[in-house]
Amino acid sequence: MVDWHSWHEDYDRPDSALAHRLRAVQTLIKQALDDAPAGPLRIVSLCAGQGRDLLEVLAEHPRRDDVQARLVELDPRNAAVAAETVNRHRLTGVEVVTGDASLIDHYADLVPADIVVACGIFGNITDEDIERAIGFLPQLTKTGGTVLWTRGRTVPDRVPLILNWFDDRGFDLVWVSPPDVSYGVGAHRFTAHPEPLVPGEQIFTFVGSDVIRAADRAR
Repeated sequence: MVDWHSWHEDYDRPDSALAHRLRAVQTLIKQALDDAPAGPLRIVSLCAGQGRDLLEVLAEHPRRDDVQARLVELDPRNAAVAAETVNRHRLTGVEVVTGDASLIDHYADLVPADIVVACGIFGNITDEDIERAIGFLPQLTKTGGTVLWTRGRTVPDRVPLILNWFDDRGFDLVWVSPPDVSYGVGAHRFTAHPEPLVPGEQIFTFVGSDVIRAADRAR
């Protein structure tokens, strides 16, 4: 079973695949902030971990005071690290919630959002659940809003399927990492109209990357 607190240590190894992935996600978050219209901005981050992808960008970004954000993370150790980062950088519009990020009710008062960070999820849920989770994103994302996601490109590569599922739900591709790197990072812009949030729904079921890899080996 993965220890999601120690898992973050790879971020501190500059040449690790995880560190490269983090830099790619941060670049896309910065771009989304740069491109966002003037005025208040709303951001939600699912399975936020220690919040490095979003918080390290917000700390230095000129739009930081425009942002109201909520990071939801189940592991209390990671949530505590994220909360300490928020306090250290005086990100007064950012809230860290320790809870199950798959429960849509956590986001009810902040959606549809300008930016939805859904990183670290698709590699830990089944293919059917990836499609289901993408199906919920129109409830979370405003028209013109950006969704960021990650999924490793281990064989079989799910990224082409993910791109198709986003396309089916009214999202246009902004950028996806090339297939010759080990990590998968993508950004999509929502071009349709947001759907009403349905209270009480579960967006996905987190089973863990070890379970997913074992299932792939058994195919």
